Amino acid sequence: MTRTKIGIIFGGRSEEHPVSIKSAREVAASLDHERYEPYWVGVRRGGAWKLCDGPDADLDDDGLPTVVLSSDPMRRGFVVLDGSRQARPTGTARPADAARPAGCIELDVVFPVLHGRWGEDGAVQGLLELSGIPYIGCDVSASALAFDKALSYLVAQAAGVAIPNFSTVTASDHVDAASFTYPVFVKPARSGSSFGVTKVARADELFAAIRTAQRFDSKVLIEEAVVGSEIGCAVLGNDAELTLGELDRVALSDGFFRIHQEADPESGSENSTFIVPADISAEVAARVRDAATTIYRALGCRGLARVDLFLTEDGTVVLNEVNTLPGLTSYSRYPRMMAAAGLSLAGVIDRLVSLAR
Repeated sequence: MTRTKIGIIFGGRSEEHPVSIKSAREVAASLDHERYEPYWVGVRRGGAWKLCDGPDADLDDDGLPTVVLSSDPMRRGFVVLDGSRQARPTGTARPADAARPAGCIELDVVFPVLHGRWGEDGAVQGLLELSGIPYIGCDVSASALAFDKALSYLVAQAAGVAIPNFSTVTASDHVDAASFTYPVFVKPARSGSSFGVTKVARADELFAAIRTAQRFDSKVLIEEAVVGSEIGCAVLGNDAELTLGELDRVALSDGFFRIHQEADPESGSENSTFIVPADISAEVAARVRDAATTIYRALGCRGLARVDLFLTEDGTVVLNEVNTLPGLTSYSRYPRMMAAAGLSLAGVIDRLVSLAR
């Protein structure tokens, strides 16, 4: 049987670099090598793409070849470079040790196992569109819309799903701290895994929280604290054909959910546990699933996403956020919800490859 040549990109430049490596490890452990011929590319924190043996490789090893995506749709794959890539002014002579193409690894599909900025926000999806290689996951527009919490709120609201009351703040905006009803959450509009998020109880705490969020994004959200349970919905599929995992509920003992910033997330969260399936009635679960699929389709998602929602005491379903490349780590919610519905990560990968465009 001819194996599918799959390029798997992991690491990345965002603060979620370590999480991406953990997700890639689970993909490696679940990949059926009788069906797939994997080519691993680790993206250093500085941005260089390195061809390697897998997610446990030392990406700082100077002996690893540098690769780039071919922009020629007739040669779809990774172009391997020898030497180090050096910039030079236009019209000057080429340095003797500048990078030279050393061959092309042709691919059938690419799986960008990347989280956060430059991986989940449409940036790498744009590169893949230019390359002409089918890839797993949401396209450029859906990735960009979902990654920007303010934009995803507006799309969800237009589709009839409730959203939190929120305001956006940029560097030039004047903020009147007295105009908000506390508590509020202050968060970067375009970041993930709760990086830069602060729960603000009083007006005199607001500006410090804004400065914290601005470390991760110039666009900041100030939004009401929704009182309710956080419910997650794992979605897999394209267009009308969607498979949903079991819903989960995040049970918090205090604070707010921020699993990827724990000292040892593999051993569990310090303030939360996960109930799968969610301990809610069948009627409420159906409404949560309807809201999640409405949002998924309204954003134009394909492949996979995890839609996180709040369920208030009066039964209102409110959007929290959409992750277009959710964590696939050993402790992540998406694979856990799919497994509870009878679909292993290996099965998820097979489906994702078949859905790639």
